[in-house]
Amino acid sequence: MKQSLFLKKCSKFCYVLFAVCGCLACTQNQKIEWPQVTNETKPWTRWWWEGNAVRPADLDTVMRKYQEANLGGLEITPIYGIHGYEDRFKDFLSPEWVDLFLYTLQEAKQLGLGIDLANASGWPFGGPWVTPEDACKTVAYKTYQLKEGEQLGEPVRYKEEGFVRLAGHTPVRLADLKEPVSANADLQTLALDQVRYKKELPLIIVTANSDKGECLDLTSKIKQDGTLDWTAPQGDWTICALFQGHHGKMVERAGPGGEGDVIDHFSASAIDHYLSKFDEAFKGKDISYLRYYFNDSYEVDDARGESNWTPAFFEEFQKYRGYDLRQHLPALLGIDTPDKNARVLYDYRQTINDLLINHYSIRWQHWAAKQGKGIRNQAHGSPANILDLYAVSDVPEIEGRDLVSIKAAPSVAHTEGKKLSSSESATWLNEHFQSNLGDVKKALDLFFLGGVNHIFYHGTCFSPQDAPWPGWLFYAAVHFHPNNPFWEDFKYLNQYVTRVQSFLQDGTPDNDVLLYYNIADVMSEQGNRSLQHFSGLDRNMLESSVRESAVTLTENGYAWDMISDKQLLKTNIEKEMIVTPGAAYKTVLVSAAQYIPYETMEKLMALADEGATVVFYKGIPQDMAGMILSEEKQAHFKEMLDALDFHAEGAVKCARVGKGKVCLSDDINALMNEANVGAEKMYQAGLQCIRRNSATGKYYFIENSSDCKIEDWIPLRTEARSAAIFNPMTGVSGLAAMKRNDGQTDVYLELNPGETVIVSTSGQHFTGDAYAYYQNAGEPNPVSGSWTVSFVQGGPQLPASITVDSLGSWTDFVGDEYKAFSGTAVYTTTINKVPVADVIKLNLGTVAENASVYLNGEYIGTVIDSPYQLYIPAEKFKGQDELVVRVANSMANRIAYMDKKGVDWKIFYNVNMSARKKENVKNGIFDASDWEPKSSGLLGPVTLTPAMVKQ
Repeated sequence: MKQSLFLKKCSKFCYVLFAVCGCLACTQNQKIEWPQVTNETKPWTRWWWEGNAVRPADLDTVMRKYQEANLGGLEITPIYGIHGYEDRFKDFLSPEWVDLFLYTLQEAKQLGLGIDLANASGWPFGGPWVTPEDACKTVAYKTYQLKEGEQLGEPVRYKEEGFVRLAGHTPVRLADLKEPVSANADLQTLALDQVRYKKELPLIIVTANSDKGECLDLTSKIKQDGTLDWTAPQGDWTICALFQGHHGKMVERAGPGGEGDVIDHFSASAIDHYLSKFDEAFKGKDISYLRYYFNDSYEVDDARGESNWTPAFFEEFQKYRGYDLRQHLPALLGIDTPDKNARVLYDYRQTINDLLINHYSIRWQHWAAKQGKGIRNQAHGSPANILDLYAVSDVPEIEGRDLVSIKAAPSVAHTEGKKLSSSESATWLNEHFQSNLGDVKKALDLFFLGGVNHIFYHGTCFSPQDAPWPGWLFYAAVHFHPNNPFWEDFKYLNQYVTRVQSFLQDGTPDNDVLLYYNIADVMSEQGNRSLQHFSGLDRNMLESSVRESAVTLTENGYAWDMISDKQLLKTNIEKEMIVTPGAAYKTVLVSAAQYIPYETMEKLMALADEGATVVFYKGIPQDMAGMILSEEKQAHFKEMLDALDFHAEGAVKCARVGKGKVCLSDDINALMNEANVGAEKMYQAGLQCIRRNSATGKYYFIENSSDCKIEDWIPLRTEARSAAIFNPMTGVSGLAAMKRNDGQTDVYLELNPGETVIVSTSGQHFTGDAYAYYQNAGEPNPVSGSWTVSFVQGGPQLPASITVDSLGSWTDFVGDEYKAFSGTAVYTTTINKVPVADVIKLNLGTVAENASVYLNGEYIGTVIDSPYQLYIPAEKFKGQDELVVRVANSMANRIAYMDKKGVDWKIFYNVNMSARKKENVKNGIFDASDWEPKSSGLLGPVTLTPAMVKQ
């Protein structure tokens, strides 16, 4: 039967359902079409330049491969080098390096590839031009107790004993290192991670603090030998002495010319001096094609101690907090009353927060903006409210596997009106050489559900054409590399990403709830470290009520974004909606907490007064965060709470506040109902989604997150006249079967586990062919007969072709060459009998790892995940049909073979090759010599099932 006939049948099915929606003839028609593709809708990749050992001829070759793989752009991050290629090394930002960078920009422009550049060779910001004055600092302290009439019997001194931490495997003694670090030769080989020299630390301040609350500054009474020339007067006295230390954190994974100290992120002059090196290197050069500068997360404090000081800290604290921290050092050190300790510590951390935003992030962004460029920033891991750091960034970037934490960066993109939110994607997804394209897709779909719409793979190493297999690799998987067998089919995954992102970059966000990101309690908590570092809703927020609320909202299908104190202060009310610079919301949800900033509570009450519904989950914060010295603020805070006259309404208590209301409950669903926030009921069926506004309706990206196939009517929380389905993996689109149901739209969906679609709803009438829904029309028919298996690409050698009567892993074929092989094999058979049907479902059974299918020489499609199946119109079968399945496995078997044989492929400086799992570590680095051959190829069984369009 011809394809046109079965499309007509499906059209009949759909249009019958449309008829119940009322007359469509009077509405404007809208074509079903995919959004426009740009290099930003395509996925990008982090592009490591190892040793900066790039050459023009190699750049031409590899960049064309990247373009042919449907990548949209490259983020250049120079890192450590490769042993044996030292003659190709180029120092970061040297004239030779700049020439290669300019050549890359020119080539990228010709190929239509975008380019971003990391503002460091490795991460965090730092390098050999960072002086000790601009390097990150730490504060050390000592305390002493004196009574009336006593003098201190020891000098006030702090001696740093010193240490060295290494990223590499070459032993280094602290005594052999010159100071400063930049004075040492061959820093690539040394691979230093942190260096603190043995020395006496300079004194910052000494105060005497009495049990009566008196504070004296004794700094001027310290003699040159450290003696304190002071006798304690009446009372008990605590002497607090602070000393400034060198944190010693080095740039991680630095390449040649990039090794050195990390900057002081709290110093304006430090970032200015640091960035001036780039100004000097690029002076007079045309770098106009460069898009954004990039920062790869904070990661200053994944070391011994913390970077928790800057020389001007006391003055900055006075400026931001309004009082003198020097008068409250016992509380800063946690030896005052618990209440005061918490308040001063909060203010100290808030000042660090403000300095990181104003002295680092904003100055960096302004520097880029003056060039007509922007910044991409990974704020996670910072000792600050990451939502405010993301707000400074032109493109906020996240990483991870925790959905509610992933939403941190996209939330800011939504509330602040930023078009893009990016992700470092598939980092350490599995052990080296184990992840397949299906695994990657699952990881990417999680980012999409979180609101990310600009994927960056982690990542791709530049590798020259003369590098032996496996080429140049990064120490952390996944390896999106032309030498990876999955590369030939990588373009199809990228096509999938492009299609999804073309929708997710279009329109505007459509979430209902602002989830207040209250970190005041955590910022007030004493702990083992002076700073708190934030990464969304994991780590130190795992036990928070904010995370509890986020998980509950997500599991119940509510659409939400996080918002910070600072961002909340910028909101206003329009038509009872809470409006941010980028979106509008129905309510703000505040989770149970002890503390809240005064300004935040005042704003929440003001929003309610203007008509908003403000909801509190499990209680209202009863205290202000920090040292509140204003009696007026204290009184007003109490007045705001006392004015709330709650009345019970079922599980919810509500108080009228002006034009709006404040509600309180232990039941989030009840609170959402009170705020007129509806849930997407598809979550009850095991589906998840993210929703956006389009020009004429809504976009839904929907994933079947369950273990079962979904074949059902799925309710969408929107009204529509028509709907279209877009399958981003196959590229098929068409009119959806839909019906109206009590103010919402029901769309019929068929989704296998892990499968995704985009549903576009419209107030207009979509025109086009109907989307085909298939059902089996008979039992599966095995593809019988022999298969010829030909090995066409890979190594260590191409095994001989073989003919088999039954399918299985090629590692089970007789001969060691099959067990060691990583690459591509072509399976060919003849189909003698095809079931009679409109359409045939080809199921490949089990595939290790990905496969492309050809019928009679015509490309049919590519499958990267279970179920490995494709629907083929029956008319494509001509009789005695040649079926070709091109299968690629992973790099694992060849790597294991090389490690068993002692082939030296781990030739990388610095950390070399880390293992994700400890069982894969030998001699401190990754080793696969104990691995058994991993199943590879077309394992089957291959079947043909008659199918038909549902009537």
